[in-house]
Amino acid sequence: MPRDFYEVLGVPRTATADEIKRAHRKLVKEFHPDQNKSAGAAERFREVQEAYEVLSDERKRGLYDQYGHAGLAGGGPGFEGAPGSGAGAGPGGQWRNVSPENLEEIFGGMGGFGDFFSGAAGGRRGARAGRGGAAGRGAGAGFGGFGEPGPPPADTMRETVDFMTAALGGTRSISVGGDGAAGRIDLKIPAGIVPGSKLRVAGKGRGGGDLLVEIDVAPHPWFRRDGLDILLDVPVTIVEASLGAKVDIPLLKGTVSLKIPAGTSSGRRIRVAGQGIASRSATGDFYAVPQIVAPASLSAEDESSLRDIGTRIADPRVGRWA
Repeated sequence: MPRDFYEVLGVPRTATADEIKRAHRKLVKEFHPDQNKSAGAAERFREVQEAYEVLSDERKRGLYDQYGHAGLAGGGPGFEGAPGSGAGAGPGGQWRNVSPENLEEIFGGMGGFGDFFSGAAGGRRGARAGRGGAAGRGAGAGFGGFGEPGPPPADTMRETVDFMTAALGGTRSISVGGDGAAGRIDLKIPAGIVPGSKLRVAGKGRGGGDLLVEIDVAPHPWFRRDGLDILLDVPVTIVEASLGAKVDIPLLKGTVSLKIPAGTSSGRRIRVAGQGIASRSATGDFYAVPQIVAPASLSAEDESSLRDIGTRIADPRVGRWA
């Protein structure tokens, strides 16, 4: 699994834009291939650049914070339009099952390729129908202009689902036009669906055509995801982080008593195997991410004790910026 971008830059998730910029500048200076010839420096430099490209962009950072690396990729295995999915995937079948609308979008600027799909591209249908041409390419011509009746254009709509339904799967009742129950359908949401995925509903578009439902996913107050993995920030005290502890945390389903190892630092990922998202092909893991919360106030006695302990603890910054 790719490393966490905040971990790559060595900044907390709450880092400001200036803090991210400063961390990037320092790491670039340290790992730039022109300055650092050691093994692994070039790969580390590439990793730093990739992290900074995302975290320095407000929109990309927002997607990453909520959905992890999967939020940057868009689509998802098994969903319409996703790279490597059934829509056009497979050796020797790069465009198999790709709709005319998608080909129109891909090849629209390539010198008339879109005309091959005259009559199948939604709102542009009427404009092309008047061009005429061979083999029945007039008004009412079918798919490809060869006189065969073509499929009606597919309608597209957007629907927002809650985080848990997107993660675990379920059914959502959506309105597709009309009044009352007659204008609603039950849409099956596959487990692990990501924002931008499209679900096709046969026969629910205009004129009996298909309906494409583009999915948005609402954020969750605690959980975020990275592919099929689920991440949860877990506040811990400085005592729990230093000496170790057991804390109860929520999972997607149920709870678990999590062991916090002694000497845990903020940002460390503690894995709970197999408790992430279970898709049709794989199951992710659950990661608790401890965040040390310092006390807002201390008694004079506790403050004195901490100062005394502090004199015997090694400085974690020694040698870090040398």
